[in-house]
Amino acid sequence: MKLIVATVQEQDADRVIAALTAQAYRVTRIGSTGGFLQEGNTTLLMGVEDDQVAPIIEGLARNGQKRMRFMPVASGAGISGVMMYNYVEVQIGGATAFVLDVEHFEQI
Repeated sequence: MKLIVATVQEQDADRVIAALTAQAYRVTRIGSTGGFLQEGNTTLLMGVEDDQVAPIIEGLARNGQKRMRFMPVASGAGISGVMMYNYVEVQIGGATAFVLDVEHFEQI
């Protein structure tokens, strides 16, 4: 048995969960915040059999969109002391999944 811990962007969460539950996978949803962008994420917990891992990872890839966003990066202060920013393009979205072995499971 495996525990999948997956993080998806908040705007993708409903679509990802709907796709997984349509295939009869049970999903626990936990609200979370990303450290880099400080934006809303959703962390999903799924206890599954070993042979269910690949279809779930495929579902995460299909339903979690990757996006490009311009983020401000401080490049120093101008003569007037006002901070100046450059913008860099970063990829956000998709899903990050950890697959962990489960030694014991009980549903009480």
